[in-house]
Amino acid sequence: MSTPIKSEKELQVEITVLKERIEYLQKLNQELVDQNKELLSENDRNSELLSFLPKDAKQQFEKGSSTGLKYKMVTVLYSDVKGFTELAEQRDAQGLIDDLDDFFFKFDEVVERNNIQKVKSIGDSYMCAGGIPKKNRTNPIEVISAALEVQAYLYNLQEESERNNRKIWDLTFGVHTGPVTATTSGKKKISYDIKGDTVNIASRIESASKPGIISISAMTYELVKDFFVCEYSSKMPVKYMGDIAVYEVKGIRPVLSVDGRGKQPNRAFKTKFQIIKFEDLNDYVLDRLERELPKHLYYHNLKHTIDVTIGVEIIGSGEGVSNEEMLLLKTAAVFHDFGQVKGAVDHEERSCEYAREILPRFGYDQDDIEIITGIIMATKLPPKPTTLLQRIICDADLDYLGRRDMVPVSDTLYRELKVQGIISSFNDWNKLQVKFLSAHQYFTNTAQSMRQVNKEEQIERIKALITEG
Repeated sequence: MSTPIKSEKELQVEITVLKERIEYLQKLNQELVDQNKELLSENDRNSELLSFLPKDAKQQFEKGSSTGLKYKMVTVLYSDVKGFTELAEQRDAQGLIDDLDDFFFKFDEVVERNNIQKVKSIGDSYMCAGGIPKKNRTNPIEVISAALEVQAYLYNLQEESERNNRKIWDLTFGVHTGPVTATTSGKKKISYDIKGDTVNIASRIESASKPGIISISAMTYELVKDFFVCEYSSKMPVKYMGDIAVYEVKGIRPVLSVDGRGKQPNRAFKTKFQIIKFEDLNDYVLDRLERELPKHLYYHNLKHTIDVTIGVEIIGSGEGVSNEEMLLLKTAAVFHDFGQVKGAVDHEERSCEYAREILPRFGYDQDDIEIITGIIMATKLPPKPTTLLQRIICDADLDYLGRRDMVPVSDTLYRELKVQGIISSFNDWNKLQVKFLSAHQYFTNTAQSMRQVNKEEQIERIKALITEG
């Protein structure tokens, strides 16, 4: 059987498609070269610290020290052991020092677990700070959580000592939130020093605090009052600032604690905390997407991720999901196209890999991560959601199909597919859209009521653009 001879018009169409394909491959190659340069540059950094230090501090850091790293919101905890000298006169001094070393070791462990940076411990005083070296919104809550844990640990030590007819030291706490200037030193092991009014105020509050009491400034109180029970204590004069209000932390709010006892945070506390921490995660992921997504993604770009995140919140609210479920939804929405940084094919699986790698660093447990990855995988076409949360993200992901701006949004998807050589002509694209729209269905009542009518209108509009032949 002889091969049919193609007409000049058919050959010209093939040549045009091949040219566009070559242009796309050239662009993709250049993007890969640029990304490779970026990765090589990142690998030259000797620490993850450099990924969040200000650019003007990088050179100083590589020399082993830095000056003037400014942070707008840091929570400083200053603590001091009380009664140690008197105890040393009554007890074996070396044994007492060993006990204090063990106590400070526990202090270090609690501080590190709560994402707080130890600044220094000198003699029987201890200072740490939340919000350095990596900036975050949750540092006031983390510092108070750590202080309560250390306080509880000391109470247990004191009760045990009393049962053994021994005495043990007491501890004061002073906490304030505000701006600081930080300096770093060392290369293999980074150490920090912080200065400014925030440090001075935390120290002043500590010096005026009663033993065993966690005393905090009004600034810190405003940032943590939704999580912890606090009582007004007094006003304290501060040089050049006048009187500042001081509060005492009594414990976790009963509704946010296990059995309402105010001692251990419960699931509601964690969810409330993670909702705030999500904003840090959102900033981190969107920043990476902006830097790493290929430039030829005219549709699956940063704007699309933001649109889907907003969409799951709107539809989720309409479907009456809980705060915890909303957090899982928004987290999945932020990650659902992360895999596009390495290519479109099977990007959902890669998005799940990124989520499993990153989310533990932002406090998500394995049960949460499994739900989140399941929500992400539900967006894989054709969508087959099995849970309410999966149905919500599927509707949010394709929300544009029923919106008034459907045509300009779909044009960006056409440009993206065309440059990848997946679609060849605008006419073919319109035929594909009609077929897809006709088969598509929204899964939630909220999306159906908001978008179904507009989607039917879109089908008729696109049909009118199709030319036969």
